[in-house]
Amino acid sequence: MTLDNSLWLAYVVTEAAVIVLLIYRRVWRTLPIFCAFCAWYLFSSAGAFAILRFFPARYLTAYLVQTVVGSVLEFGVLVELAWSVFRPLRASLPRSALLVVAGLVVALGAAIWPFATIPGFSYLPPEFHFFMRLEQTNAILRVLFFLVLAGFGQLLSIGWRDRELQIATGLGFYSIVDLAVAMLHTHLTVWSQYAHLNQVVVASYICSLMYWVYSFAQKEAKRQEFTPQMQNLLLAVAGAARSTRVGLAESVTVKNRERD
Repeated sequence: MTLDNSLWLAYVVTEAAVIVLLIYRRVWRTLPIFCAFCAWYLFSSAGAFAILRFFPARYLTAYLVQTVVGSVLEFGVLVELAWSVFRPLRASLPRSALLVVAGLVVALGAAIWPFATIPGFSYLPPEFHFFMRLEQTNAILRVLFFLVLAGFGQLLSIGWRDRELQIATGLGFYSIVDLAVAMLHTHLTVWSQYAHLNQVVVASYICSLMYWVYSFAQKEAKRQEFTPQMQNLLLAVAGAARSTRVGLAESVTVKNRERD
């Protein structure tokens, strides 16, 4: 058995194990997008493998579709995790808080987009350049999200036994390796070196899956409440955002009345 086949088999087994544990632990109730993300990557990868073997001429189209759908799901996972972090306080937050969280993730991605390029991308066709930059933007977002949760875990009252940080750790580790390999690719001229580095990326994702298997095999720790200081801060920010929104709405209403 070749190394590629061994990695493929290890990936399928560990991804399937993660999905089984997600169902067993009923994680789909609190993190449905992450569950959909894992299921999508398992079935889409199996589909891409079959297309590469039996319909190689259509593999490129399948890869582009997988990249777009995967990127949308990854964005959804980050929004879902960010919203889940505020679980102890969500009952006190306005309904629009979720939209604010999603908007912040979008804004951060937009800020990263101009810098999410690696020397050598410009020589690719425009459509490939777009998809490669999309992948790099998502990878940087995942790394930043992991660093924020790990660095401010005490402030956010989350630890390594909380699902949010466990998922972010797996995504962050895989993304760091992916970014490092993407930079190394620009300095290589031998195809075999590209192939070996791609195997490293696959192996890093398998390591993340194994970490998730270990994490989800254990019962989730009870989520700690925010400190009173953090609660007051978040409620103050939410109140300010609500006041601003109401003020803008009233301003628009007054202007419309004056025009009438």
